[in-house]
Amino acid sequence: MSYDLTSASGDSGLPGGRLPRVGLLGTGPWAHRTHAPALAAHTGSEFAGVWGRRPEAAAELADRFGVKVYEDPDALFADCDAVAFALPPDVQAPLAVRAAAAGCHLLLDKPVATDVDQARAVADAAARHQVASIVFLTLRFAQPTARWVDEQAARDGWFTASAHWLGAVFPPDGTPSAYADSPWRKEKGGLWDVGPHALSVLIPVLGDVVHISATRGPSDVVQLALRHTSGAASTATLSLGAPTAAAGVGLELRGAAGVHGLPDWSDVPGAYGRALDALLDSARTGVPDSRDAAFGARLTEILAEAEAQTGPE
Repeated sequence: MSYDLTSASGDSGLPGGRLPRVGLLGTGPWAHRTHAPALAAHTGSEFAGVWGRRPEAAAELADRFGVKVYEDPDALFADCDAVAFALPPDVQAPLAVRAAAAGCHLLLDKPVATDVDQARAVADAAARHQVASIVFLTLRFAQPTARWVDEQAARDGWFTASAHWLGAVFPPDGTPSAYADSPWRKEKGGLWDVGPHALSVLIPVLGDVVHISATRGPSDVVQLALRHTSGAASTATLSLGAPTAAAGVGLELRGAAGVHGLPDWSDVPGAYGRALDALLDSARTGVPDSRDAAFGARLTEILAEAEAQTGPE
């Protein structure tokens, strides 16, 4: 059912001016807490239906939001103009290639894939089939962090930056989080789960990564030392296994403009709605977004290099 959403008049570009139909792939905690509520609340699109690898979970989620349940992802692609993914990265990637071939615009989760060839295949498919793509990188869509990133990217003279994202998904003390049952997070750790968030801020402000050095610490801790095209240096400390009292997120930039710290943020479903806005805007205008599948593939390349230096968790 895919149509070109490009419209000089600013309307939906669809027959009868109808809203774009968006389908969801995935039924886990992230889909329940963020994707599905945000899709249902979005006023610029229609939440069309759900597909999941566990049919009973897909039926339960679809029933909760009053949408169609799909037994086959290709049937969902045929009915939708865009698709949103809440799947493990290496399940997401081949399905995203199929969705792009069906003409669906792509709202991807991070990382796009943990395999470089798979990540590049998604970006190549989006370009080849001329579909829009967005990777949902929370800090780039949440407020006030998204605005803060744009403001810092407009400044020159950055000298260095330090980031930490220490999650207590698998804490040595306390209760594991709702995401602790995720096999890919257990296997890949904080490097792959929260590394994209840190890089999604460091790269637009300091430039692409031209050199990387990675070391492992306790639990799943990975420390990155990066050099950027601007000449600035940065560090990032990443983990999903921090003690509960040590968990937290922070990022600090230092340079000619002084010291600037990443502000706090909230309202993740709202951020997801803004990511969908960005996807639909890119689809209407035909202008690629800087947070697209190509950027997601670049993040995978950097993280894969870090993993090659340190070995898997």
